[in-house]
Amino acid sequence: MADQQAQSGDDNRPTEIPAIRWDEPPEGPVLVLLDQTRLPAEEVELVCTDAPALVGAIRTLAVRGAPLLGIAGAYGVALAAVRGFDVEEAAAALAGARPTAVNLAVGVRRARDAYRAALAQGGNQEQGAEAALVAARALHREDAEASVRMAGHGLALLDELLPGGGHRVLTHCNSGSLVSGGEGTAFAVALAAHREGRLRRLWVDETRPLLQGARLTAYEAARSGMAYTLLTDNAAGSLFAAGEVDAVLVGADRIAADGSVANKVGTYPLAVLARYHHVPFIVVAPVTTVDLDTADGASIEVEQRAGYEVTEIAAPQVPVAGAEAGGGIPVAPLGTQAYNPAFDVTPPELVTAIVTEEGVVSPVTAEALAELCDRSRQVTI
Repeated sequence: MADQQAQSGDDNRPTEIPAIRWDEPPEGPVLVLLDQTRLPAEEVELVCTDAPALVGAIRTLAVRGAPLLGIAGAYGVALAAVRGFDVEEAAAALAGARPTAVNLAVGVRRARDAYRAALAQGGNQEQGAEAALVAARALHREDAEASVRMAGHGLALLDELLPGGGHRVLTHCNSGSLVSGGEGTAFAVALAAHREGRLRRLWVDETRPLLQGARLTAYEAARSGMAYTLLTDNAAGSLFAAGEVDAVLVGADRIAADGSVANKVGTYPLAVLARYHHVPFIVVAPVTTVDLDTADGASIEVEQRAGYEVTEIAAPQVPVAGAEAGGGIPVAPLGTQAYNPAFDVTPPELVTAIVTEEGVVSPVTAEALAELCDRSRQVTI
């Protein structure tokens, strides 16, 4: 395990990484992404000039994480409109780029509907494009605000469940500012605990096969001066058995109406371990991740990714001349078939609480989630 001690509280280095930004250079508007496939070795910006480029960035995980995908989708529609491309075609391509993360479709729909509404009211193409961009920027701002509120609700819940501070928190995949317009979802809660001096240790699952925990969460934890330790996914059980985990904090890509949670594959086993060891299992996600149109976990479409992500180990920042498939180093015999779901689904009975910007749902029930979403809509109106 790689271990990192907490740094001095007077370390004020920035932790809010510009994962996405709209820019308007002389040659025309663009969407600029921090290419997450190149982290942590180097911070490289990826410039998208049209929706197909953004679709490619989404599918290759250059931009990822449910809330940020929603923001990217909205900006992608605006980009198509501003540059005079077919907005409906762009919206359809973007919404289908990754099927499990509901926020992507939500963001696309919000910007597309703003564009349509402007045209329906007699506006021209330019006015429709401006309306789409305003909607995208609003979503970006709202997500940043939601991140702050989720962190506050999550920290209050941790303090309620685990009085006395000194929290030892296990997290999976990446849920910080790289997935958000703000400081993230689950990671934002751990970061808030760190800033208040109440985080003793952040346990970071490496998150196979693409190592989002090792590459991205450890990167964000290091930048924030947090005390963190990296572990292999299959070491989590021994960590629980040793009594070293006080709570599990994870994000979500889609939450069904019954409270089932789709998140990065490897989340469900952690929920089972947490239940057996009587450790709180807490999901942190914005209300936009709750999909009341998806009845239950069995109804969630789980993205299946390419087998080479499992059969090869890649160092994406290092080009390999003549490499095929993923461009990585083979770790399995040629022709090996791989099972590679991007997500798994945790049933609601294993979830201690769902933390959103509108408050905490616990116990997790369909009725409580529906009430939360209704309350959120009333606030929005």
